[in-house]
Amino acid sequence: MADELEILRRADPVPPDGPRYADGPLDPRAEHRLHLLLREPPARRLRLPAKSVRRPSTAGRRGPRLLWSAVALTVVVATALALLLGGPSATPAIAAPRPLVVRTDTTPVGLAVLAARAENAADGGPTLRKGTHVQTWSLGMSDDKPPITLPLERIVRWKADARHTELVVATDPRHPGRPVLTDENGSPRLVDDGEVLVRRTYPPSWSDAPPEAPPPHDRAGLLAYLTEAAHEQGPLDTPRLLDAVGLLLDNWTLGARESAAVAGLLSEARGLRPVGRVTDRLGRAGQAYVYDGTTGVRRMLIMSADDGAVLGMETTYTAPQPEYGVRTGDVMEYSAWMR
Repeated sequence: MADELEILRRADPVPPDGPRYADGPLDPRAEHRLHLLLREPPARRLRLPAKSVRRPSTAGRRGPRLLWSAVALTVVVATALALLLGGPSATPAIAAPRPLVVRTDTTPVGLAVLAARAENAADGGPTLRKGTHVQTWSLGMSDDKPPITLPLERIVRWKADARHTELVVATDPRHPGRPVLTDENGSPRLVDDGEVLVRRTYPPSWSDAPPEAPPPHDRAGLLAYLTEAAHEQGPLDTPRLLDAVGLLLDNWTLGARESAAVAGLLSEARGLRPVGRVTDRLGRAGQAYVYDGTTGVRRMLIMSADDGAVLGMETTYTAPQPEYGVRTGDVMEYSAWMR
C-alpha cells in the first residue's frame, strides 16, 4: 500500500495548485494519468529495471540500505538543481506556481463598493501594528540561467524598546512537508520545508519618515505618505501606487481604518478593474482587481470582500521572454500578507 501511495504521489494527477482543483471534475490530462495509474502494473509505472524491483532481505545488512538511500537522495537533489539551473531554453515555470484563477461565474465587486464596505467596517476593527507577516515568491533571472525561488515566509515583529526581530522560513503552501528549492544568498540548494533561513534581532531604531513612521488613516494623508515612501516627486500612477501599497504592507500590519484608507485610494486608481472572486494561495477568498500595463506584465490585487483589507498581489507576464525561458502567463512574483 505504501508503494502504491508513493506512485500516486509522484504522478500527482491532481496537483493542489491546479486551476480546476476542488472546483469541478478532473481535466483530460489528469483523467488520462489517473487512468494509466489504475491499469498499468507497478513496474511499468515506475519504469525501473527488473533487478531494481526485487527486494532481498536486508536483515543484519544495514550498509546496502543506507547506500541505496544516499543514492536516492543524491538523485533527488541533482534533479531538483537541474530544474533550478537549466539553461536559457529551460522553463522556470516548471517549479513556479500557476497564476491564480478567477471564478468567472461570480459577479465582480467594484472598488467603490468595496471601499464603502471598508469604511463601514473601520469602527471596532483590528488596530495598526508595526511589523509584517508575509509570504512571497519571486522569479529571479540572469543572462545564463533562470534561478527559481520558492515561497519564503517572513515575520517581522517590533518590541517596545524599538528593537525588532526578523524570521525568514523556506516553505511552500502548495506542498506542505516537501523539500523546497531556494537561492537564498545566491546559492541554489534544496532545503526542508520550514527550514529557517534568517533569524535576526536588530538594535533599536527610530524614524519619523515613511515607511518607518506610522501611516495616517485618511486618504489625503495616506497618499502623501505613500508618495514620500516611494521617493516620488509627482502623483503616483496605478503601478507605482500598487508598489507603494506593497511597501507599506511589508512594514506594517494595517488596522481597519488604515485598510479603509487604502481601499479608498485604490478605488480612485485608473485602470484597476474588478474581475471576480479568487482564492489565494493561503486558501482565503477575496475579490480580484487587475491592472494590465504596457510593460508586458499584468498586476492582480486581491482584497477581502468583507473589510477591504489587501490580502495579496500577483504579477504575471503577458508577453513571452524566450531568452529567459519565460512564457506568457508565467508568474513573476506574488505576495500574500497575513495578520
